[in-house]
Amino acid sequence: MVATPWPPPPPPPPAAAAASYMEVTQAFAEALRSCSARGVLSGARALHGRLVAVGLASAVFLQNTLLHAYLSCGALPDARRLLQTDIASPNVITHNVMLNGYAKLGRLSDAVELFDRMPARDVASWNTLMSGYFQNRQQLAALETFQSMHQSGDSSPNAFTFSCAMKSCGALGWHDLALQLLGMVQKFDSQYDSEVATSLVDMFVRCGAVDLASSLFVRVENPTIFCRNSMLMGYAKTYGVDCALELFDSMPERDVVSWNMMVSALSQSGRVREALDMVVEMYSKGVRLDSTTYTSSLTACARLSSLGWGKQLHAQVIRNLPRIDPYVASALVELYAKGGCFKEAKAVFNSLRDRNSVAWTVLISGFLQYGCFTESVELFNQMRAELMTLDQFALATLISGCCSRMDLCLGRQLHPLCLKSGQIQAVVVSNSLISMYAKCGNLQSAELIFRFMNERDIVSWTSMITAYSQVGNIMKARQFFDGMSTKNVITWNAMLGAYIQHGAEEDGLKMYSAMLSEKDVRPDWVTYVTLFKGCADLGASKLGDQIIGGTVKVGLILDTSVVNAVITMYSKCGRILEARKVFDFLNGKDLVSWNSMITGYSQHGMGKQAIEIFDDMLKRGAKPDYISYVAVLSGCSHSGLVQEGKSYFDMMKRVHNISPGLEHFSCMVDLLGRSGHPTEAKDLIDKMPMKPTTEVWGALLSACKIHGNNELAELAAKHLFELDSPDSGSYMLMAKIYADAGKSDDSARVRKLMRDKGIKKNPGYSWMEVDNKVHVFKADDVSHPQVIAIRNKLDKLMERIAALGYVRTESPRSEIHHSEKLAVAFGLMSLPDWMPIHIMKNLRICGDCHTVIKLISSVTGREFVIRDAVRFHHFKGGSCSCGDYW
Repeated sequence: MVATPWPPPPPPPPAAAAASYMEVTQAFAEALRSCSARGVLSGARALHGRLVAVGLASAVFLQNTLLHAYLSCGALPDARRLLQTDIASPNVITHNVMLNGYAKLGRLSDAVELFDRMPARDVASWNTLMSGYFQNRQQLAALETFQSMHQSGDSSPNAFTFSCAMKSCGALGWHDLALQLLGMVQKFDSQYDSEVATSLVDMFVRCGAVDLASSLFVRVENPTIFCRNSMLMGYAKTYGVDCALELFDSMPERDVVSWNMMVSALSQSGRVREALDMVVEMYSKGVRLDSTTYTSSLTACARLSSLGWGKQLHAQVIRNLPRIDPYVASALVELYAKGGCFKEAKAVFNSLRDRNSVAWTVLISGFLQYGCFTESVELFNQMRAELMTLDQFALATLISGCCSRMDLCLGRQLHPLCLKSGQIQAVVVSNSLISMYAKCGNLQSAELIFRFMNERDIVSWTSMITAYSQVGNIMKARQFFDGMSTKNVITWNAMLGAYIQHGAEEDGLKMYSAMLSEKDVRPDWVTYVTLFKGCADLGASKLGDQIIGGTVKVGLILDTSVVNAVITMYSKCGRILEARKVFDFLNGKDLVSWNSMITGYSQHGMGKQAIEIFDDMLKRGAKPDYISYVAVLSGCSHSGLVQEGKSYFDMMKRVHNISPGLEHFSCMVDLLGRSGHPTEAKDLIDKMPMKPTTEVWGALLSACKIHGNNELAELAAKHLFELDSPDSGSYMLMAKIYADAGKSDDSARVRKLMRDKGIKKNPGYSWMEVDNKVHVFKADDVSHPQVIAIRNKLDKLMERIAALGYVRTESPRSEIHHSEKLAVAFGLMSLPDWMPIHIMKNLRICGDCHTVIKLISSVTGREFVIRDAVRFHHFKGGSCSCGDYW
């Protein structure tokens, strides 16, 4: 007996003479249903012939069953022939069966034509057409059909009707319509039907009304797994993954969808290791991993750069899945491409029978990530040749590559391709063009594309806000922000960041207050990182303390990025002890945490503590990066730790294979020069593999002033002037060196050079926070409302320190009323005796002010913490933490 790919057809029904009509009819019907379930077209045709032979071909019940069998087997010509020639009197069931067949085969135009010709319809007819539209992703047409049904009045909706309408509404995310459907369900008293209740919960979750969905969910008796899974998705998106985990843990039973949702939610929220741990737990509990599980898991491995994990999962995919679908294959390509394993990525890619646009896009993106731009362009051209179509996401990815490289030339070539192919209408393509033009400085083209977009999303608006904020045009950025009808947290963050980035911290904090009043906007970690940066720049640590309270309310107080920002804020506000307490409190320290604490100690001139943290980081297995070495070398520089600095400078390349950059060389030049080795510093500059910048020569010039090496100072100044630096500091310093050396003509020449180049001396100003308000002072300032009292206070302080032997060494009258001195006087007037006085200054503190504030700290018994442009100075008891080494 020859084996067949399907089970043998059912035995022929008994002859009509040997059995009753009902028995024969039932036997034929069961045989036809078996053919439908198994897709055996030859069996259906054989049974059709048998029906004709026994005289039952005109039985409407059997005709309908046969019609369903043909359609289930995909035999549309047979079904049409049967309907047109053999079924003389089709009833509503006949038409419904044909409608369902057309819909399942994607022949919606035929289904609509048949529906319009039907002499009679019932609720199943309407449901079948609605379902057909929904299954073919035509949700709007499904809802229009629902509306027509309601208006016709010939059929009343049932549970299936409402469920289909709600699924379509949920897919479109139409919140207002969802509320109307809820009203209709209550009007027809269908809300207690389990299918309808489940669909209501799912609809409101997909429309973003998770609070309402949750209130409906708690009323559902014995919710199904599908219903619970819908709430899992809603909680994860709205309340965070922890809330979803609580529901997940309380579920009496879970299916693979439940597990997959949690794996995906953990991965998307950045908790990638937990996502992979859940996959292991899922496997240990006997849940069969499907393609969705593998796709999420492989994507998590790609984010974690864990090739080892990924390769194990790849082996399981080969072993457990009958075939690798395009989504799993794309995730594998992403894993290997992001890991730099292009050979393996191409091998997986080439093994695909049907290479879809997703796989192409992922591979192109992987090459771009590793800087293989030429290969990405070649792949893009191969994709166009093979698929014969232009995929919007691949196009957007390549344009983003042009944006990263600032390759305006290729970007301009891709722009006409977008127009010619019609992909310019795709929002993702237009957005990538806007970003590309904006980053390349062509804001006119970016705005032109924005204006011609038929449809704009949040990204479109945010891109324009970011584009104008990057060039400092805050007013224009605010115009785009105000022009948006709906804003999300990303948009608010973009505008908030624009204010903070360009020194308008007070406006940024007002923006935060306005953000809190928005019902549908919840601050995220980016919001608070930006705010803490603003507080750090302002030196407004008290305001920062209040914002920390906000992070507690939204559950972000333990977020590593937020805590890192708090460490930096306290450090920059002079509260280094609080910064250390926060650092010690943080359990999951990342590299940014370590770098923030090392930088904080370095800025405070606490080099030994910076080294202590750096060494502890190494002991704990954390690998330092470029910034880590900048921080620790800066600490050595501010504390005069020459041998330690040399050791770490050597360790960079020898141990961690990090090539020293300009910042590292600047630190070493500053360290060697200030410690009395300016010649050695000059030798190091000569050995630099790159051209020295103004920072490097400026560090040498400052060291030369300290140690009176005028010859080397002139050389450093010569290089600085050749670099045409717009900073006035180097000119003023060289003029001062000449003046101190009695070379008044040379000093005058340098000042004339400044005037000829249009370089103006940077005005010095200081600021401090008192009663949640920032007070700003300038030299000889008369704008402050308490200026007379401040100057009187300062004059009395100058008299008191004169009794200690202070003699002002600098001649200009304005030195008496330097901004930091005014701030010191105001602080003594305004703050209680027990409170340290924190002051910020935009320039390096001058020698006279440094001496004066040391003496004031002695006569008043107060502590002053001053942050200048370079470092912190802690004045207490007549001495400074810098040890006069700054």
